[in-house]
Amino acid sequence: MKKICFIADSIFKSGGMQRVTAVIAEELTKYYDVTIVTLEDPQQEDLAMYNLEKYPIKFVFSHFPKLEGWKRISYHVYDYLYKNILPKTAWTSDMYAHSSFPRERREAVVKVLKEGNYNAIIAVNSYLSMRLATIKRDLGGVKAIGWIYNSFNAFLREGSPYLGTELKYHYGRQLQKLDETVLLYLQDSEMYYHAYGFSPFVIPNPLTIKPGEPASAKNRRFLAVGRLTPNHKGFDLLIKAFDKFAQHNQDWYLDIVGDGPEKDALNKMIENRYLTRRVKIHAYTENIQQFYSQASIYVSSSRWKDFGLVLVQAMAHGLPVISSDLPSSKEILGDFGIYFKNGDVDELAKKLEDATYMDWQPKSEEAMMLAQRFNVSVIAEQWKTLIESDGQRERKRKV
Repeated sequence: MKKICFIADSIFKSGGMQRVTAVIAEELTKYYDVTIVTLEDPQQEDLAMYNLEKYPIKFVFSHFPKLEGWKRISYHVYDYLYKNILPKTAWTSDMYAHSSFPRERREAVVKVLKEGNYNAIIAVNSYLSMRLATIKRDLGGVKAIGWIYNSFNAFLREGSPYLGTELKYHYGRQLQKLDETVLLYLQDSEMYYHAYGFSPFVIPNPLTIKPGEPASAKNRRFLAVGRLTPNHKGFDLLIKAFDKFAQHNQDWYLDIVGDGPEKDALNKMIENRYLTRRVKIHAYTENIQQFYSQASIYVSSSRWKDFGLVLVQAMAHGLPVISSDLPSSKEILGDFGIYFKNGDVDELAKKLEDATYMDWQPKSEEAMMLAQRFNVSVIAEQWKTLIESDGQRERKRKV
């Protein structure tokens, strides 16, 4: 049996990426000897999370050694030089890769990974994918796979909180050292090809929860789920749109489920619009299924997003979906989705009104049928195909 390894910042925390990693690793134990190397403190181990205790997964705890003061200073100096002054070449990029991932840290990770004698190593997120690229030569013949969760534009756009345009060349240069890169969207794969000359694999995330009771049209509730962070999920747009909708409709309600720094501001918006009876913000719960089951329509008002797990979860409960016209949403929902122009409050309000008159039952049945494409068994087969594929696909290199 082949041995595969996921290396992640964390697995024993509540989060979308942690849950997806756990669910896929669990399913792959049917075919492989699976290990998860996590950079957490061993005291954080909690095998009850994501039902990990039920699967034969090994866990290895590691960490990046602390750097001496002068090495931290040298990194910050080269970081400034590379981002602002130096030309973007293969040599300066490789120097930046080693500067930002110093020898002590590289050696520590290489030691842990080589001890496992793995056939394939999957780095879980963009940063660890670049780290894996930097040490790939030191790992021998292992198949190195980078798993990218962020969308291309979210990660590399001007002013991005992640990499931004300053590291766009470096990012592509390093990823091409890997054997494969995995993305969530076909649109992103096309962007990578135009930017860097290679097309990563596209494997969507699976449904990560067991659906609860199917939703009902009789509930007359709109639902939105997500972290409450400014300028991301667009809950402010949704509240404004519902306010317009509510001026002509007295029967429907809106539930928003999530936590985050925008919560107080959103509650203030609700109070100022005298909507406290009809709009509620609920704390996130592990039993999120109850909210899907009690809703009638799901609404995604995101301005931009990573992979829309909530869209899949909503469809699995039979919920029709209203969504901003993001390409990522259209890739998941296809013709099933009910779209409004991203950021357009008036159009969203109209879509809310139109949805209350839809022929709900056929739309609900279509939702549950479409959600089957994201069953974990289906997605795991795609991962298995990638892991078993022979060598690196031919790439037209640009960087």
